[in-house]
Amino acid sequence: MANILEVKDVHVSFLEERRTIFDKRNRIEVLKGINMTIGEGEIVGLVGESGCGKSTLAKVILGLIKPDSGEVIHGSVHPQMIFQDPYSSLNPSKTVRFILEEPLKNMTDAGPEERLKKATERLKQAGLDEKYLTHKPSELSGGQRQRVCIAESLMMDPKLLIADEPVSALDVTIQAQILKLLDDLQENLGLSILFISHDLRVVYQLCDRVMVMRGGLIVEEGEIDEVYRNPKHEYTKQLLIASGII
Repeated sequence: MANILEVKDVHVSFLEERRTIFDKRNRIEVLKGINMTIGEGEIVGLVGESGCGKSTLAKVILGLIKPDSGEVIHGSVHPQMIFQDPYSSLNPSKTVRFILEEPLKNMTDAGPEERLKKATERLKQAGLDEKYLTHKPSELSGGQRQRVCIAESLMMDPKLLIADEPVSALDVTIQAQILKLLDDLQENLGLSILFISHDLRVVYQLCDRVMVMRGGLIVEEGEIDEVYRNPKHEYTKQLLIASGII
């Protein structure tokens, strides 16, 4: 299996915020030497408590944050993000059609007919009828908005999706539907997915492999069944116990 992504010894630090203008600002290391790979067609879970560096790592992979050192090697172009809150990530003043077509307007020479055709196809792949093209985000349910976000993430034909807590804002029934959709898209389109979550049960439903992150480090990784049934690191055991899995 070829790799769609390689992250090699990535370090990221930020200056801490000042409480007063007289305070000295220290650098806080957020990522402390991250190494990871994602293979073609693989769904990899990334779990850990809030503040451990999961979202920072996602932004580094997408090129939104430049690491202090290390490198990110992509085996594809246009990796895309699916965000936690579908409402805040969609422009409330625009229709679904406008939202879906915008990447093509900005990054390709596709004409109006081609853009509409692709927007319609991607929306249907995300499980919504073309009638929703004329709707605005406020006219949609939470699950429908997340489907629009997923359709938008597919518009540039990415091979890698980064899903950052994509179902945590949804109720359990809609969560299951969105997870099934991601699984189907992976199979039908050959996508690779980095699925970021604090919910180990959700990760188990979807992922082939899992990485456990704590304090800017990946402390354990492996096949999902092996890690869940035979965790090696004490922190992994604590997460599994807290989730009621062991």
